[in-house]
Amino acid sequence: MTLKWLAVVVATVSVTLWATGNTVTFAVDGGQLPLLVNLFALITAGTAVVLAVVAELHERLNDRISALTEFLVARLNEIENHTGDRNTGFVEGYLLSHGQDAAVVPFGRRGRGAAER
Repeated sequence: MTLKWLAVVVATVSVTLWATGNTVTFAVDGGQLPLLVNLFALITAGTAVVLAVVAELHERLNDRISALTEFLVARLNEIENHTGDRNTGFVEGYLLSHGQDAAVVPFGRRGRGAAER
């Protein structure tokens, strides 16, 4: 059970117990439940309602972020498929026109240490 629905159940039970308790107390001796009990029930119900609303908003935000992520991934894949590596053909054509293999230039340290080797 998700947090949202658990909060809805808690709010419903709290309001039901508050209403039933006050109704029974009024029918039996014409009064109401003590103020502390009434406040506890109403604060519990209010907190649960706020928690349910926040949980619903979080769920909606999460769904929107997931949809946006899926859209961006699909769009980037589409762009990658249409673009390709445009420089590959140029480099291969240049090397074939010169009739030689590409010279391999090793990566090394630059600066003072490279001149001493």
